[in-house]
Amino acid sequence: LTDEAFITLATTESYCKGAAVVARSLRRHGTTRSIILMVTPNVSEQSRLALRDVFNEVVLVDLLDSQDQGHLALLGRPDLGITFTKIHCWTLTQFSKCVFLDADTLVLSNVDDLFEREELSAAPDPGWPDCFNSGVFVFRPSLQTHAALLEHAMQHGQFLSLWWQEYNGYTKSTLPEKQEEKKPQQVQTYL
Repeated sequence: LTDEAFITLATTESYCKGAAVVARSLRRHGTTRSIILMVTPNVSEQSRLALRDVFNEVVLVDLLDSQDQGHLALLGRPDLGITFTKIHCWTLTQFSKCVFLDADTLVLSNVDDLFEREELSAAPDPGWPDCFNSGVFVFRPSLQTHAALLEHAMQHGQFLSLWWQEYNGYTKSTLPEKQEEKKPQQVQTYL
């Protein structure tokens, strides 16, 4: 295994099943990278132990909630508040580069070539102008980035679109013209 890893997150028992499918589909298609699962205290000890057979490592992380019920209600997705928890993936500094995969991702072929992409690479999110879909993204773990994300989250709640744009020094005149650029213009509000 290399110092690169696929990361996924399970915040509930039901997400554990999806996370296991992610890991098995990566292995079935011959990944050479580590596969790491972040879990929250909502996941039982019994499930965490069982998942150690599927993942190279199971990491316990604190639950983060955006507390943004108003915007989440407009989206019809009150469950998305706790997806801020994936910010903890930036603390996995034992790895030089990672690819985050949501627990509802099914890998249909080897995707190790994603590690050749730059931080922060992701697909555009259809329907959200200048945003990317945070279900699959490439990143470099960094405690500095993690701290900046947390600080911004505490100050702004619905924050990620602005944070990534500010962090990278983007202005209207420096934003890439095309969505397929390696760095997105903005980050989806609900990571």
